[in-house]
Order: sequence, then structure tokens, then C-alpha cells
Amino acid sequence: MRSILLCTAVWAVASSALADGQKVPGAHFIENWDLDGDGQVTVAETANKRGEIFAMFDQNGDGALDQGEYDLFDETRRADIEANAGGRKGPMQVVDEAMDRRFNDLDGDGAVSRAEFDEQSATFFGMIDRNGDGVVTGADFKPQG
Repeated sequence: MRSILLCTAVWAVASSALADGQKVPGAHFIENWDLDGDGQVTVAETANKRGEIFAMFDQNGDGALDQGEYDLFDETRRADIEANAGGRKGPMQVVDEAMDRRFNDLDGDGAVSRAEFDEQSATFFGMIDRNGDGVVTGADFKPQG
């Protein structure tokens, strides 16, 4: 039951981001990760949001995402990206990859501890901050050319 409620809550929050038809690259990410509403995401906001996400999916509260919890996280995240952010290819591909279990399971044991997830926050941020200016904005999601 908690899984269904969790998925519904995540979906409801995420779906609101592009309900008005926004098509700006990265708008969905900025909407959900810009915690102070200034139009940009900082490394601190990234770490904070990743912590919130971890806590949301650590259903048994043991400080690790086991296979079932991470499967739910993957399924929910990918459904959100497909429905609200233009799909997993293109600008959101790096976000999806950097939230994936393979990226976060540093010791390769199949579970992701809170410490592992937290440790990857700065690397995650650096992957998204493509222009290296220390903040993530819509410009970081535009095709490079």
C-alpha cells in the first residue's frame, strides 16, 4: 500500500511541473530541484533533493535502498521523465543515468546506502552543470552545438 501511495505522491508532484505545456529544456528538472525558486539549482539544492528522494524510497527506513526499493525508484523516475520531461533520451538522459543504481552503488553490492547516494551528489551535479558555471539552469539542458 505504501508503494502505491508513494508512487501516486511522486507522480502528482512531478506531473504539475509541465502541466501548463512548458517545453523549455530542463524545465521539469528545474521546477522540481530548484528548492528556493530562483530559477537555478545549486550543488546544495542537489544534495538536499537527493536526500529527500532517498528518504522517500527507503520504505523500510534502514538507510539503504535494497533491490525492491531501487526498482520502485527506477520505475517511478522513468515514468516521470517519460510523461513530463520529454523522455529519457536527450537532455534528461544524464539525469536518469546519474540516478541509476549502477551510478550510485559504489561498492557494487546491489544495495545503495545513504552514504553512497550522498557521496555521488557532487558528481551528479557536475554531470548536469554542463557549462561549469556552478548552477544548473535551462541552458545546461540545451543541445550543444
